[in-house]
Amino acid sequence: MRLVSHPVLCNYYVTYRCNAACSFCDIWERPSPYITLDEAKANLAALKRLGVKVVDFTGGEPLLHRQLDELLKECKRLGLLTTITTNCLLYPKYANRLRGLVDMLHFSLDSPEREEHDLSRGVKCFDKVMESIHLAKSLGERPDILFTVFESNIHQIEKVWQEICKPHGLVLILNPVFEYNKVGSQLSPAALQQLRQWGKKSNVYLNDAFIQLRLDGGNHTDSPICLAGSTTIVISPENKLVLPCYHLGLKEFAIENNLYELYLSDEVQKLIALEGRLPACEGCAINCYMQPSFAVTINKYWWKALPSTLKYNRIKGTWKQLF
Repeated sequence: MRLVSHPVLCNYYVTYRCNAACSFCDIWERPSPYITLDEAKANLAALKRLGVKVVDFTGGEPLLHRQLDELLKECKRLGLLTTITTNCLLYPKYANRLRGLVDMLHFSLDSPEREEHDLSRGVKCFDKVMESIHLAKSLGERPDILFTVFESNIHQIEKVWQEICKPHGLVLILNPVFEYNKVGSQLSPAALQQLRQWGKKSNVYLNDAFIQLRLDGGNHTDSPICLAGSTTIVISPENKLVLPCYHLGLKEFAIENNLYELYLSDEVQKLIALEGRLPACEGCAINCYMQPSFAVTINKYWWKALPSTLKYNRIKGTWKQLF
């Protein structure tokens, strides 16, 4: 049973540029402009009208956008929830400007060991993460630690939880690595079961539906779970609507101050209708599209996702804003 028929999330790529070179990502390799403030404001108004609740300003590294605080203020004016994930290289510089504007602020950290984390990121940023934690807390912010889990670092979850998250009262978000276009990797069934146990611990967030979907072999085109097209609006730095999702990106539509009409057009809606059914969708388990997909249709994945969703929103206090 479908609970929500409108899009609930926007993945807004403010730029594809990045000041790191993570081994499990290829977005930073793409040439890219930055979104303009005028175009973004028009799009945010259209997103609100379409029923979107959450805007994820992403990239690349979103803090490279020098007007990010203005974009966040516009979201606040419209009553939209915001989320940002950063490698923290620029957070100390812009922390005061971002104060109070980000509902879900995520600091990326993939190892409690400085050398290992910096190696995976292709740049020295471990110390900036530690500095950013202290700075954010001093400003009254409540950042989360986003830990991308690989077979090679799953044993380090304990140390991150005990030595970094718990002393600072931070939520640990476990983000199982996914594979796309020969980038990233997969996790073994044993690792998935280990993650499932971690998801039960206090102040640890792991969407258990992620685990179940992977154990089930990912999305299947004959009975799709992925609803990326109808739940998530993807906007590129070139001000284009990307469908059916960023990672597949079959078609891009220029947004000419008409996002609302464009999204509801027959051409776009026909492509959305193919969500989860395209050949490239077979076996897909990309977290950023499955999360909203699990939230809008009552099925076994909805029930698997519910406890962790309630847990996180209770901790962050965002539940009332979502509904």
